Amino acid sequence: MNKQNAKQKKRGAFSWVVEFAGSKKAHYAFSVILAIASVVAGFMPYVYMANIVRGLLEETANLDYCLMQCLWMAVFFLCSRLFHAVSTTLSHKATFEVLSNVRRRLTIKLARMPLGDVLAESSGTYKNIIVERVDSIETTLAHMIPEFTSNLIVPFVVFGYMLSIDWKLALLSLLTVPVGGLFFALMMRGSKESYENTIVKTKALNDTAVEYIGGIEVIKAFGKAKTSYEKFVTAAKEGASCFIDWMRRCNVYQNLAMVLTPATLLALLPFGISFFMKGSVTAPDLLMLIILSLGLISPFIIATSYMDEISKAGTIIGEVTKILEKKELVRPDSLIEKPNGTEIQLSDVHFAYDKKEVLHGIDLTIKEGTVNALVGPSGSGKSTIAKLIASFWDVNSGCITFGGVDVRNIPLDDYQKKIAFVSQDNYLFDMSVMENIRLGNPNSTDEQVMEAAKKCGCHEFIMGLENGYQTICGGSGSHLSGGERQRISIARAMLKNAPVIILDEATAYTDPENEAIVQKSVAKLVQGRTLLVIAHRLSTIASADQIILIDNGKVEAIGKQEELLKSSDLYRRMWNSHIAAKEEENV
Repeated sequence: MNKQNAKQKKRGAFSWVVEFAGSKKAHYAFSVILAIASVVAGFMPYVYMANIVRGLLEETANLDYCLMQCLWMAVFFLCSRLFHAVSTTLSHKATFEVLSNVRRRLTIKLARMPLGDVLAESSGTYKNIIVERVDSIETTLAHMIPEFTSNLIVPFVVFGYMLSIDWKLALLSLLTVPVGGLFFALMMRGSKESYENTIVKTKALNDTAVEYIGGIEVIKAFGKAKTSYEKFVTAAKEGASCFIDWMRRCNVYQNLAMVLTPATLLALLPFGISFFMKGSVTAPDLLMLIILSLGLISPFIIATSYMDEISKAGTIIGEVTKILEKKELVRPDSLIEKPNGTEIQLSDVHFAYDKKEVLHGIDLTIKEGTVNALVGPSGSGKSTIAKLIASFWDVNSGCITFGGVDVRNIPLDDYQKKIAFVSQDNYLFDMSVMENIRLGNPNSTDEQVMEAAKKCGCHEFIMGLENGYQTICGGSGSHLSGGERQRISIARAMLKNAPVIILDEATAYTDPENEAIVQKSVAKLVQGRTLLVIAHRLSTIASADQIILIDNGKVEAIGKQEELLKSSDLYRRMWNSHIAAKEEENV
């Protein structure tokens, strides 16, 4: 795997683009061919114009000859426009396929990466790369590949023709090119660092904007609007200044380069007239060279104008491939060994976030069809254990088996069908309540969705919403309360009908009045299934078949409620504190 990654890192941006193009690779190839044909056809009118001038000077041209030359000029002009239109159409089709494949692969990659690696970057960064950054290379790829290629090839062909007429004047026509090239080089000096600076500042602006909008409630509640807004304003100013400073530094060099580079007549005219006076070049040949030189540099300048865009596209492709080359949860494509039942076993499991180990040799068995509770102080490792069982991460050492099979030998899609995970911060999408619940089983009917909601005690409050089951939940479920979001998440898990249920504080946002309803719905949800619940309200798991006490990343004790009250000082203290807090709530 490491050797493969090292090989991939050596690949250039163009190689990745070809891969992303998929079945549309031929579109790019035909687009380049047609773009070359378009430039050649666009140059041919200059040749026919020179033929007319040559014929008039040599007194060999008549009206019919001139009209025929003009006709061919019109034909080639129209062909040039047609070839260009078809070329850009093909390149756009291929480019949209590239953008689609890039986004598809990024989203698939995020689903296969360990959750910790995904959470290491802000959501604003991922959103910026997948949406804005990928979208920004559309114009570059659609135009750069055919036009850059064609505009580089044709000037060499034209220059070869000029050399055949008079090699000295042909070379002299390029006298201003090195000077213009020098200014282009000065303009490009430090462009990589400048562009990377714009990326950093743009990312900072995106992250600050997401943070500001997401935390607006807290900002207002604690009177931090001024300082928080100043942070956003600063990020916005820096985001703009990095581009302005870069462009200001390049302006003079760019203008000088754009003026001098195409000025082929500066040297060609005086030397050409001198050569004509000496009789070393004929008037028709001199006029032909003048006409050809007028169209010699323009295609090259068009090609070089893409240099910034190429650099930009290369950087963005680099950002994309940096994500695509990150490690995945290594799983087989097909089932190697079929699990026997749903018993889950953790054997000497160690796990670390970055370099800080948080689980230290966990040994644990969760039997099929039992109710199991993970309890312990905050930060003890309960949620980490649950997420390892759900295969959000891979263990650093040791193993987790499901039905006697190491979870790393079970395809990820197959394993995820076995697990229903309900966390205290479950995410609802910005679509209807009906569709959010249906995510548990996309093939379910409306009646099955409503039946799952009824079993979870959600039906009544859903029907009380403005549009019932068709009520839009809003981004992250923002149109609903925390308790309502949680109950819909439980209904979604019930509809999934998975044999193993993991509940991470399923009643965390539920008020006492509705807690009994949620508890009943959970009881129905787990009938005949294996349940693992993380709970801070110990009274909700007092009847569990097995209570696992976790402390400082280790299993402190395992047993039923009565056993732990007798054998564990830590559990006894936690229970007494919970009862005291509950009594205070009832006062």
